Amino acid sequence: MKSVIKYDLKTPVQFIKGIGPRRAEAFANRGINTVHELLYYFPFDYFDLTQVSEISSLRRITDTTKRISVVGSIRAIDIAGRPPRRKCVITLGDATGTISLVFFQNANYFKSAFQVGEMLAVSGKLNFFQNRPQFVHPRIDRLEVGEEDNLKGFLHTKGIIPKYSSGEDFRNLRITDTVFRKIMKEVVDNFVEQAEEFFPESFLKRLNLLPLPVALRNIHFPETVEYKNASRYRLKFDEWFCFQLLLAYRKMKTKIQTPGISFNVKSNLARKLVDSLHFKLTKAQIKVVKEIANDMSQPKQMNRLLQGDVGSGKTVVALIAMLIAIDNGYQVAFMAPTEILAEQHYKTLAQFLREVNVNTRLLIGGQRKRLRDDIIGDIREGRANIIVGTHALIQESVEFANLGFVVIDEQHRFGVDQRAELVRKGKESVNVHPDVLVMTATPIPRTLSLTVYGDLDVSIIDEMPKNRKQIKTMMLAEPESDQLYTMIRATVRKGQQVYIIYPLIEESEKVDLKAAVESYEMFRDAIFTDLKVGLIHGRMSSDEKDQVMEAFKAKQLHILVSTTVIEVGIDIPNATMMVIEHAERFGLSQLHQLRGRVGRGAEQSHCVLVVPDWLARITKRQTDNIEIFDSPNSNNINELERQKARLTDGQALTRIQTMLATNDGFRISEVDLKLRGAGDFFGTRQSGLPELHIANVLDDGPIITLARQEAFQLVADDPHLRNQEHQSLRKYFFEKLKTSLTYIDVG
Repeated sequence: MKSVIKYDLKTPVQFIKGIGPRRAEAFANRGINTVHELLYYFPFDYFDLTQVSEISSLRRITDTTKRISVVGSIRAIDIAGRPPRRKCVITLGDATGTISLVFFQNANYFKSAFQVGEMLAVSGKLNFFQNRPQFVHPRIDRLEVGEEDNLKGFLHTKGIIPKYSSGEDFRNLRITDTVFRKIMKEVVDNFVEQAEEFFPESFLKRLNLLPLPVALRNIHFPETVEYKNASRYRLKFDEWFCFQLLLAYRKMKTKIQTPGISFNVKSNLARKLVDSLHFKLTKAQIKVVKEIANDMSQPKQMNRLLQGDVGSGKTVVALIAMLIAIDNGYQVAFMAPTEILAEQHYKTLAQFLREVNVNTRLLIGGQRKRLRDDIIGDIREGRANIIVGTHALIQESVEFANLGFVVIDEQHRFGVDQRAELVRKGKESVNVHPDVLVMTATPIPRTLSLTVYGDLDVSIIDEMPKNRKQIKTMMLAEPESDQLYTMIRATVRKGQQVYIIYPLIEESEKVDLKAAVESYEMFRDAIFTDLKVGLIHGRMSSDEKDQVMEAFKAKQLHILVSTTVIEVGIDIPNATMMVIEHAERFGLSQLHQLRGRVGRGAEQSHCVLVVPDWLARITKRQTDNIEIFDSPNSNNINELERQKARLTDGQALTRIQTMLATNDGFRISEVDLKLRGAGDFFGTRQSGLPELHIANVLDDGPIITLARQEAFQLVADDPHLRNQEHQSLRKYFFEKLKTSLTYIDVG
């Protein structure tokens, strides 16, 4: 190693053997500038060569469910068979014999991708063809070893081999897997002992955690599978512990240090609202109202998350809290992430408040100047009681007279700065922090609620209104439109109404919109000529959309054809059928939200998922006890097209199966989280929370729970980490989270 400077964990990577200036630049593009950052660039997977079989022994294996590993060199590459049954056969050999690797798909690709003489590590489940063992589409790693004798080396071919994420930039600089492992071995051998342990020894023993240097060494080059797993556990715990420590400080600051408003929770306005409702609040709604009211009565700022399934009645609960604030002489700001959602919330609140004297205003972009000036004047002078809006609420020109209560819808779709700015407007107008209620229309998996919303108190409405019947969900293959039309007519004959929803995907907006409009015209002019059919989509003006929705509410329309503008906030009890065309193109949460637009009254409601023929056939084969309208034309599907669709739309299959299997929003959210990954939900850059490198919210539920328990207890016992045994942790925590700490004050 070069002896130019004093080497420590802050050493620039370009001083490491194997990394020069050009390679250092490639590492920097991945956020790796120092030895410390390189140590924390963890393998994304491992290749287990702890047990490599000799090829001659494979004939004696009878368990074809077990994955087998072999190492050998390519002896021959051949193409066998004729189209469409061509296959590529690679002959792999070691000192004891040979075995065939067979590739039925993309035969020409595999023939060109490998060369005779290459060394491969191969793993897979054995197949037997004419009593000879073979691997079909096995997992392959190029070992890039020049001579077979070098296979005795530990680093690349024996034991548990780390695999690091690379890319074209690395390949262009000849940073192959082999080179990467050599670099990491150099770093681990020379620097890992310099990693300073920040947990007290007693803490490590109590939680059975590996010391940090041991964990870092074994995450890169595990001695055993057990050490690998224990190392991953320790490093995941580190990230979650720091994450939860930050949340604990946020919560402590809110609960103890942030002055709020002590509201008188006996509200005449809230009582008048409850008395005017045509339904009774559920026990769950009453429980949540009490939780919110108890927070509002305290002289500290409330920060509470309100979640519940579609149709569980979150809006009326939030409105009761808003009216308490208004009765105390304060204004309420209700911020939604999009103009459509803001408009829908505004209309919903106005409907609830028909018999309650409250001035509700809507502030969004694109309003006429005269109207906008009038709204801003009402806000500034205190004449506006509830102000519903988008990011427009936090513009500099908007000044509140006395903002005391803030409702934020779908918090994860806002940046932390935007939320803080709205709260700051309240602090400026009344000199204390307004209470904050966060609402989400999507039930949040528990592990996720402990992360993104981990600093909030949580209220859950876990009960549906008593008069609600569970929506029956069924699937219909696309070509079988006659059954669909029969069902629609039967629904209308009962005096009920129908939604028909078409997707509107941004990348193909013009095509999607055209399909919706053409379908509407077909329904109106050719299929349902005796019925009243309406159309609504996002390109229409607000007035046009209002006219259509009012006509639908007034039962002047039997059928409403729409894009997804009715996804949230529309409540028409007489609408009992939701038809979702091209259901495979919708996200799972979106499908669940759309389904929740029906089932609002006492009548039985249905949701019909219209999907391609191939998807209906596959779903029927894989799902039991599900009502499916089969298509007699399905056998005409080209088999190749069906296979292609299966491969590319596996998630669509899971989404449809889940919708058919359950109405439970929390179960649906768990599946959706696994399908989409945490990114869409998580938004760490949006939330002001630290990024995670090895931790994974999808897999780490027990670790998150333990880390949260330990972090919150530590803050309770030693709020400012001043005890001697916590000095290393204090130093590590403040260095690691200095960016996130700008959002809180820690003593």
